[in-house]
Amino acid sequence: MDIEPDTKDWTWVLDRPCHACGFDARTVTTAELAPRIVANAAAWSRVLTSADAHTRPAPTVWSPLEYACHVRDVHLVFDGRLHLMLDQDDPVFANWNQDQTAVEKRYDLEDPEVVAVELSQAAAAVAATYSSVAPDQWERPGRRSNGSVFTVESMGRYHLHDVVHHLRDVDFDVIVTRP
Repeated sequence: MDIEPDTKDWTWVLDRPCHACGFDARTVTTAELAPRIVANAAAWSRVLTSADAHTRPAPTVWSPLEYACHVRDVHLVFDGRLHLMLDQDDPVFANWNQDQTAVEKRYDLEDPEVVAVELSQAAAAVAATYSSVAPDQWERPGRRSNGSVFTVESMGRYHLHDVVHHLRDVDFDVIVTRP
């Protein structure tokens, strides 16, 4: 059975705590972004060693492996968007259909050991990019095609929520909120 596409606008998590995972983006400083992204990636490496990493808890819910593949790709997409924001004035981001990507890349068939390495590398790369942001660059804007406006800072907090939230989605018992 197919996964129902997530079409919700999650930008509200920048203004109030997420009721599903408890993450409060308002409390995250720019200095915390990189270390928290790297710490979250380490937790995903542990998730992927589970014997049931391939198993969907329900036919319409991604397996831990599929979520991990998505998180890996989230890091890659956000790193690309971050570079656009740092290199261009107010760029508009290309659309990214996460559900289509999951099907096209066959997340369900990927090797958990390979995904763990790729996710860790992608997290380290985007963390390095966040670490390289100069103080006067945190307010640089960028926009999604639907009109949602982000600054480098707000995009970083939004990004961190995404990966923390997905760790909760797989019911992993060590939710990384601080490195």
